[in-house]
Amino acid sequence: MTVNTEKSMRQLQEEVDRHIGQFKEGYFAPMEMLARMTEELGELAREVNHVYGPKKKKATEAEKLIEEEMGDVLFVLICMANSMDIDLQQAHDGVMEKFRTRDKDRWTRKEEQQ
Repeated sequence: MTVNTEKSMRQLQEEVDRHIGQFKEGYFAPMEMLARMTEELGELAREVNHVYGPKKKKATEAEKLIEEEMGDVLFVLICMANSMDIDLQQAHDGVMEKFRTRDKDRWTRKEEQQ
């Protein structure tokens, strides 16, 4: 299986939409997806805590990767956006513009450090 690592956000949204479109059930309702997103974020937090925090895994716990959990979060986010007709590329562009303008002087730029 060849994996294309050069996909745009729109391509990711289209790919998820094609996958979900195969099934009669379609997308979950927004509140169900929010609950699922919360569950996936919890799983991501648990993995980050195991790797970077004080709570290490028990020997009986299954091995999972942070990358896997981030993929699950991304999938649910894309599902939620698709079901609400939200273009995540536009959403990203909007938030980046906000950070470039509103927060432009909030952080110390590397070239300004002495």
